[in-house]
Amino acid sequence: MSGNTFGSVLRLTTFGESHGAALGGVLDGCPPGLELDEAVIQAELDRRKPGGGPASTARKEADRVRLLSGVFEGRTTGTPIGFVIENSDQHSKDYDALKYVFRPGHADFGYQAKFGLRDHRGGGRSSGRETASRVAGGAIAQEILRAEGVSVLAYIVELGGIEARVLDPEGAQARPFFSPDPEAPARFEERIREVKAQGDTLGGVVEIQVLGLPPGIGEPVFDKLDARLAYALMGVGAVKGVEIGAGTAAARLTGSRNNDPMTPEGFASNNAGGILGGLSSGQPVVARAFVKPIPSIALEQHTVTAQGQATTIRVGGRHDICAIPRIVPVLKAMTALACADLLLLDRRLGRER
Repeated sequence: MSGNTFGSVLRLTTFGESHGAALGGVLDGCPPGLELDEAVIQAELDRRKPGGGPASTARKEADRVRLLSGVFEGRTTGTPIGFVIENSDQHSKDYDALKYVFRPGHADFGYQAKFGLRDHRGGGRSSGRETASRVAGGAIAQEILRAEGVSVLAYIVELGGIEARVLDPEGAQARPFFSPDPEAPARFEERIREVKAQGDTLGGVVEIQVLGLPPGIGEPVFDKLDARLAYALMGVGAVKGVEIGAGTAAARLTGSRNNDPMTPEGFASNNAGGILGGLSSGQPVVARAFVKPIPSIALEQHTVTAQGQATTIRVGGRHDICAIPRIVPVLKAMTALACADLLLLDRRLGRER
């Protein structure tokens, strides 16, 4: 296992590094006959690309996707869909001083321990830039889901300790920071400016909803829907925790309060987050991802060199202040890939609904 492929029926393999020639991927298992245009994929990439907003890196990348295979006359052929996203604004010299120094909070030490060498230019394969390939693959997965009447929403519910009210999740898709609260972006910007001036960074919380997923999607034991979602979301580098439904709050509830009563009209609540026994219940699937602060900070930090000598470091270069909002389309993409994979598995096994 190389760890570069996600999925069982719908399989996304990605390639590329932050400062290499290009990023890209191959999505295998997509059904034939699905209408697909580069513009659909590009729209999702534009939501993730760098250089937009006060929290984003100064790196400017067009992130233009180019389909290489698997699509003919606007429809998928059922063969592997290959795509590429070229890098064009690498400043690799910014990382020269990091060649023999481990950055705190990054994957540098782990990569050196595992492989015996590492690409120090922006973290190479461990860079958040790798997620562009996931967004491209996830955009296709969203089209698979859309054909089945399923949609995915993702929006911020907290940034730097400031909470957003979930008032308008659909409108969040076109609002700054993907905020479901029209009043929250101004508070977010103020918090970002404050922390940026200190040379520090911020984390946050993203909520994802899957709407229209039919009941019974998922497998009863090892491939539970919630387990696959947690696996998909935790596979994004900055994510340090995942909740489904009531999440950790359920541990402090009684069973009578946590259970979702059932009525002839449907469920009366959704503490289960749309998943019962690892299978979708037909309610909205609700997950939250907890995103750590960006580890590249301008403040001085203690670390060691590759030879084990103590030193200090200030990380230069161009970095986000917060992974939000750029991580929102990434988490949306991974959710779509996980759900589309399990949905296609059901179809393969002849479980039509």
